[in-house]
Amino acid sequence: MHKFDYIIVGSGLAGLYAAYKASFKGSVAIITKSLLRESNSFNAQGGIAVVTACDDDPQIHKSDTLIAGRGLCEEASVDILVNDGPDRIAEIIAEGMKFDTEGGALALGLEGGHHKRRILHAGGDSTGKWTTEFVISKVAERPNVEVFENTTLLDLLISDGVCYGVRCWSENEKLAAEGSDNGSEVLLYANHVFLTSGGTSAIYARTTNPETTVGDGLAIAYNAGCRIVDMEFIQFHPSALYQKDSTKAILISEAVRGEGAHLLDKRGRRFMVPIHELAELAPRDIVARSIFKQMQKDGVPNVTLSLRHLDSAKILKRFPGIQAKCKEYGHDLTQEIPVAPAAHYTVGGIASNLNGRTDIGRLYVCGEIAATGIMGANRLASNSLIECLVFANRAVEDSVQVGQALQTPHFDKKFCRDDANSEAYVALKSEISNIMNRYAGIVRSEEGLTKGLNKIAALKAQLEERVAARGGECREFYEEASRRLLTVASLIMTPALMRKESRGGHYREDYACADEAFAVHSVQQKGKDITTAEVNANCFNF
Repeated sequence: MHKFDYIIVGSGLAGLYAAYKASFKGSVAIITKSLLRESNSFNAQGGIAVVTACDDDPQIHKSDTLIAGRGLCEEASVDILVNDGPDRIAEIIAEGMKFDTEGGALALGLEGGHHKRRILHAGGDSTGKWTTEFVISKVAERPNVEVFENTTLLDLLISDGVCYGVRCWSENEKLAAEGSDNGSEVLLYANHVFLTSGGTSAIYARTTNPETTVGDGLAIAYNAGCRIVDMEFIQFHPSALYQKDSTKAILISEAVRGEGAHLLDKRGRRFMVPIHELAELAPRDIVARSIFKQMQKDGVPNVTLSLRHLDSAKILKRFPGIQAKCKEYGHDLTQEIPVAPAAHYTVGGIASNLNGRTDIGRLYVCGEIAATGIMGANRLASNSLIECLVFANRAVEDSVQVGQALQTPHFDKKFCRDDANSEAYVALKSEISNIMNRYAGIVRSEEGLTKGLNKIAALKAQLEERVAARGGECREFYEEASRRLLTVASLIMTPALMRKESRGGHYREDYACADEAFAVHSVQQKGKDITTAEVNANCFNF
């Protein structure tokens, strides 16, 4: 039996930091679907939003977060974020993390929605990579942490509402059965399980996320009985490098606009100036939607991000990674580049209390997969990485109060894998991605969402017919992966159809204004009708 004190599912910053903190409490296993460094955290360019300057204050950071969240932020969660954040940053700096400095002080950037310079960077535009690498190095120092790459979560091991471990498919030589060519099913047991597997944005055709970020953990938690909150709010990053005939979206950090870059229409005019007082630095939902509408108006697939008027030497020093990527695709960041929005961040997720607990005992969630109420209807730029640090730390500390599991129930193995089904899965994923882009993208409508949900329902019926025709007792790997994709698509579109208004990352062209009747959280739980919950009314305090 593989038994640990902690199992961490996912290797982004939330998972790695939780693993590091948990390693001082007991043995830890990290399982990750791909490789340790394949995550949104690792690819994050922007930075970490935290108050460190004398002319800044946590209450100003809170106000900026609440404004971006469009009335759906949980104030208790935001208070924790802005007040605990400086402590977590001071802690990792004391342990050796190096952030960029200017004149001996921390260099502070400005991003959309922030009214103060408070964005920390590391390695210029490689903050996610540098921070993640730092935490990986700290994890590597801990002898009681084991890392299992190429290990996919299949299910949670749950008995009487308590999670005792995970069921996974592993191609890792430490876990897979000897002689298995394509891996094997493995059961891992633990006193505490942490889901930190990220969001769902790779379910869209054009995305900044790794292709594996399709919401597996979220669908598994939903099927296990967890409440899913605010999934209609998908944040589309306004500026991703546009490449003709490619769905691969190279992120162009918000910080580029923070340094003064201009968004231009096809005539070379700044179209954001009359739209919002912060122009190019308006909250992401406004910028992304404005770009989308400008593209429609001009009949073009992109707008232009111009840096011609800025100091090119400063730009090259500040954004070496982005410049290298632009150059790879034939563009010069110091001049002008084509950009268009791309699915970037899942604002909603699994309902979590202030300490990371879920509806299932001993199951915690941290990072993008968690719905803590911090993001509301729209994530404030660079709040995600600091959320990882703050709430991973709180969850680990809370787990100590829960203590060790008093039993380890028996669970039978029941998965199989037929690689002949992989092509059908890839084809289905592509079809779902196109449905999501067309019917649940930046601009939505009742007609489109209804069509999208009907198409998802038809695909699900076809899948179940194939499963029934196959027969057999085992749950097939690719069939289950297909079910999870369909579940996630439905979890996004169902509340989007219900929410007859426009707010944050959810925009309905048939209900273009916000409606205070919908200033509530959407809540979905398996076997129950979709419902709502009041803001600041203990929805996240259970």
